[in-house]
Amino acid sequence: MTDPYTPDLIALAADIPHLGRLAAPDGSARKTSRICGSQLDLDLTLDAGRISALGLDVRACALGQASASVFARAAIGATLDEVRGGRDGLRAMLQEGAAPPQGRFAQLSVLEGARAYRQRHGSILLAFDAAVEAMEAACVRAG
Repeated sequence: MTDPYTPDLIALAADIPHLGRLAAPDGSARKTSRICGSQLDLDLTLDAGRISALGLDVRACALGQASASVFARAAIGATLDEVRGGRDGLRAMLQEGAAPPQGRFAQLSVLEGARAYRQRHGSILLAFDAAVEAMEAACVRAG
């Protein structure tokens, strides 16, 4: 089993951008991992269907924090399709052994070592699951 706690992963977990809640978000979501109890609150605003501002409150293990950090670093300017693609690629990488996502969220490759830690997959997916939910809600309200 490969140790997922690489120096790159720890560095990402220790430096999550866009921390703090937004005052007037277009969409928000709270996600909790049922297995480990990690929790993430996400607020976002959209401009022309793209994330224009992001706010996070992350209470998760280092793996969940690192994933949230990767998401936050690449999220500004992302469309719903890009976020869904990142989420689906991350899930496939963790659960099916697929190659890491490419493009906007390629830095998720740092989490390849977490494949064997199934109990942490929910925490790793929190930011992406919350972003998809928040973006879908914001689109419904705007539409």
